Amino acid sequence: MLITHDTRCALDTVVDLVNTAPEDDAAPDALPDVATLEDFVRNHEISDVGVLSEFDLSAVRKIRGRFASVFAAPDARAAANLINDLVAAAGTTPQLTDHDGYDWHVHYFAPGASVADHLAADCGMALAFFVVAGEQERLRRCEAPDCRRAFVDLSRNRSRRYCDSRTCGNRLHVAAYRARRKEAAG
Repeated sequence: MLITHDTRCALDTVVDLVNTAPEDDAAPDALPDVATLEDFVRNHEISDVGVLSEFDLSAVRKIRGRFASVFAAPDARAAANLINDLVAAAGTTPQLTDHDGYDWHVHYFAPGASVADHLAADCGMALAFFVVAGEQERLRRCEAPDCRRAFVDLSRNRSRRYCDSRTCGNRLHVAAYRARRKEAAG
């Protein structure tokens, strides 16, 4: 599957956005205020969003939950329905553009769109490409029992199980090793 630079950036953005949500009721929201949203927008180089407000923060949190549902979708049809709703509500208007030193690429959001509509359109289309390619199962959640972070499995054989093999994967492998040693020492 060919993944363009823009699609990869949108995938990274949607994964990071979904992962800002609290994992449970006791956990803090990693997108607590407008200043943090501004940092998120700047760090992900999201263009043309203007001045952000509490309204934008609320709207972004709402689409974050809708994107989380895409990662939890049981099949391609369910994912497609969720993505279609997101993209349609954003008023998608594909346009070719070259800006900020980037060559020609497609923006899916309408000029002057809110940050939430911008994210819904561009990130929704990036996820749509995976459904179209029959690769919806690559939109995953970490299999570590104490982590449910979203990620996109871009491994060749679709075998990635953890959001980060150096943390979640390694922690589980070490725990399994210790359990085997303890059982062997018995």
